[in-house]
Amino acid sequence: MLVIAGVVVLALAAVLRMMFGGGRRLDDRSGVPTIPDTAIELVAELDYPPGNIAVSREGRVFLTLHPDGAPPVKVVELVDGRPVPYPSEAFQRDDDPSRPSFHTVLSIRIDQQNRLWTLDHADFGQGQPRMLAFDLATNELVHQHDFPSDVAGFLSMVNDFQVSPAGDKIYIAEASPIAHTPALLTYDVQTGESRRLLDSHSSVLPEDYLLRVGGRDIDILGIYTLRIGVDSIALDRRGEWLYYGPVNGDRMYRIAARDLDDPSLSDEALAARVEDFGPKPLSDGLTTDASDNVIITAPEHDAVMALAPDRSLTTWAKTPRFRWPDGLGFGPDGWLYVTCSSLQHVLFRSNAHMRAHAPYHVFRFKPGTSAAPGH
Repeated sequence: MLVIAGVVVLALAAVLRMMFGGGRRLDDRSGVPTIPDTAIELVAELDYPPGNIAVSREGRVFLTLHPDGAPPVKVVELVDGRPVPYPSEAFQRDDDPSRPSFHTVLSIRIDQQNRLWTLDHADFGQGQPRMLAFDLATNELVHQHDFPSDVAGFLSMVNDFQVSPAGDKIYIAEASPIAHTPALLTYDVQTGESRRLLDSHSSVLPEDYLLRVGGRDIDILGIYTLRIGVDSIALDRRGEWLYYGPVNGDRMYRIAARDLDDPSLSDEALAARVEDFGPKPLSDGLTTDASDNVIITAPEHDAVMALAPDRSLTTWAKTPRFRWPDGLGFGPDGWLYVTCSSLQHVLFRSNAHMRAHAPYHVFRFKPGTSAAPGH
């Protein structure tokens, strides 16, 4: 009986691999970097992998610690290079339902109104996905939005986001790595209304690419390939265009923010406004600069790249020290900060494995372009 059971398990594994495993490899689109390795500065060494980063105009550095790394603290401020719980130790614990707190925060941004926004996917929508905003002058909570279930429900993953220059509109990537129904979300800060848009549109769906980072195929037991939909998301500095793309995808898309903000557009009319903007690597974080470059982290190639307005790709920085470059954020004085989450040592790995591959790093370099700090 054990032999028969073993044969059944192996046969089932083979069928699942045929259905959900494998995938194509995307060609290496990185090149010779324009920034030498010696110009890349170490900002912090961490016991847990970082997620995203936001730097204020005063130079305050805020991080999430990546939820997949099972960190004891969710959001931190780097003080003298060391992580300090933000806004407090108590906020890191969700043991009191009578008060807001952090649960599964991955993305953070600072808007031009000097508010720190956090996005909490609440363990893939098993809890209450929400956004919180803190006034950096006082470190007090000043805004909260709990997403309704028809916008970000069970098995959703509100992954990353961007805030408009006026601070009144927020654009969110719902990656949906489990349910495979990715979408873009919008949130109107003034009205408190959130909407789900471009649900399962081709521009937000992953393609059949296999992500390989640090010599590891990113799959589960060699059977199920992890294919992630829209994650990478960035708003140009005027707030006119939203750029986005799936992690497992080779194209960058964009759509006008005014179209996303227009509730009179039907699903079909909105989909018709999506533009295939240009090529990209398999990607994670995005940001933009004042020159309309879309800056991209490329985990497969330990690189930070840029998609220029003429739709050409260049490589700004590339170094083995970039173990899964993840989040991006401009700070003052032209510094571009990069978190390296080393997710090849985190996803579907044991805590012992993660600890063995610490420390995890944050770097910065000056690309020679300008951008307002925060996102």
